[in-house]
Amino acid sequence: MLTPEIAVDLISHAVQITALIVCVLVIPSLIGGLLVAIFQAATQINEQMLSFLPRLLITLAMLVVGGHWILGTLMDLFIQTFRQAGGLVG
Repeated sequence: MLTPEIAVDLISHAVQITALIVCVLVIPSLIGGLLVAIFQAATQINEQMLSFLPRLLITLAMLVVGGHWILGTLMDLFIQTFRQAGGLVG
């Protein structure tokens, strides 16, 4: 039976996994953006492409490097959720 405690636990676990995956993609991009911003401030170069392109490339690189882990984590989350769904309905 689906109780409020079980529902909160399921949603909490899904939000934690989502936050972890977002952090894996966003934090390296933020660090790269900070380094580019420091470089731009030091050299006084205000080119918009210089601030956008490295962040895009870092995010794509993180997708390539961490894509297998991200897919595995999401698959585990969905498999666990669907296995529990059968027991929670009836």
